[in-house]
Amino acid sequence: MKIGRRSCFTAIAVPALALVGLLHGQQAVPAQKTQMTIVRAGRLLDAKTGKTLTNQAIVIEGDKIVRVEADPGASTAHWPADARLIDLPNATVLPGLIDAHTHLTMTGNFGYSMLGDSVPRQALTGARNARVTLEAGFTTVRNVAAFNYADVALRDAINAGDVPGPRMLVSGPPLSITGGHCDDNLLPSEFQATYPGVADGVEAVQHKTREIIKYGADLIKICATGGVLSKGDDPNAAQYTLEEMKAIVADAHRLGRKVAAHAHGAQGVIWASEAGVDSVEHGHLMNDEAIATLKKNGTYLVPTLYLIDWQREHAAQANLPDFLKHKMELVSQTAKANAKKAFAAGVKIGFGTDAAVYPHGLNAHEFAVYVSLGMTPLQAIQTSTINDADLLGWSDKVGTIEAGKFADLIAVDGDPLADVTTLERVKFVMKGGEVVKNSYGGSQR
Repeated sequence: MKIGRRSCFTAIAVPALALVGLLHGQQAVPAQKTQMTIVRAGRLLDAKTGKTLTNQAIVIEGDKIVRVEADPGASTAHWPADARLIDLPNATVLPGLIDAHTHLTMTGNFGYSMLGDSVPRQALTGARNARVTLEAGFTTVRNVAAFNYADVALRDAINAGDVPGPRMLVSGPPLSITGGHCDDNLLPSEFQATYPGVADGVEAVQHKTREIIKYGADLIKICATGGVLSKGDDPNAAQYTLEEMKAIVADAHRLGRKVAAHAHGAQGVIWASEAGVDSVEHGHLMNDEAIATLKKNGTYLVPTLYLIDWQREHAAQANLPDFLKHKMELVSQTAKANAKKAFAAGVKIGFGTDAAVYPHGLNAHEFAVYVSLGMTPLQAIQTSTINDADLLGWSDKVGTIEAGKFADLIAVDGDPLADVTTLERVKFVMKGGEVVKNSYGGSQR
């Protein structure tokens, strides 16, 4: 039977109009009201200026800060009756901390024991480490390297609210030359074992950069030199060529991703900086020329120094194979001296820990090392707030307690400007307006 266009229209339109009429007769569902939270801080550290303000109220709606103002005092009548009040009268409140060099999906299993960790197991390990890191006061992290895409899965689980953890920017598998620091060099040739980030030559590294972005990476991690916790490579030796690194950086930046370069030796640091990477990680074996190159190009250095102290103090617990112990001793001899030179030269410094080389949750021990090498406590704190926010490209989201930023806050006893180790004992953590940890208890309405 032939159906005309008008009949067809009528058949569709009549039920549709009936549905509209039905909906019109219903009352609109009111939008859910955003929760207002007021954190009343006895002391508040302005990370930009270094000033500690007293008796401040941080007004939060949903997951964002809307304003910071003087606390009106004991009376709660100033605030809406349904607002949640969190009183921290004897604490110092700071912005949530940032760690720009973590490996949440990894533990201290290095050498051949690494071969026993499946990617699913690493993702589950990451869930545990994410919670511990968040409770230590680090509300944002940059995860630079995971086996396969375990960190992508972890980031997505945190964002979905499935597991607690910090905000994550993740790299997925790091790029490496064949046989380089970020390749699988533990198994013999008959296994033909290769990590998924291995690529050689300009065309291959371009393809690999695009592939890693395709599968969910927020940034690109490259291994520009040999490393410490890997077999058969030399931390002093440059691995990727300058041309290969330029190709990686060009593709990553064009596609809106930043690039972090693992580099110990001087040549690798220089080439990575000249190629335009956003940060050089470690730099433990660099020389004066490499430091000058970082300064000239405005490349961030993320020095990861507390791991040296931890390894020395916990050698038995670290349980490194002999072929890794030798390289750890090599970089430990010069790492701090080179970092101190970089600090004095005015190189931009980001805060990163390499957590996994030592237990997650001890990240804040890095601050005291920076202070021991010439930074003031404020400068050390700024590396983990203002500097890291800039490095991550998130200065509009995190790093300070200001209107429009995420309500990511921590609180400690005492004055971190007088004793930066107070940050190793965080007692209150808020991420996105939600209290993660509160050892103070106290008044909440």
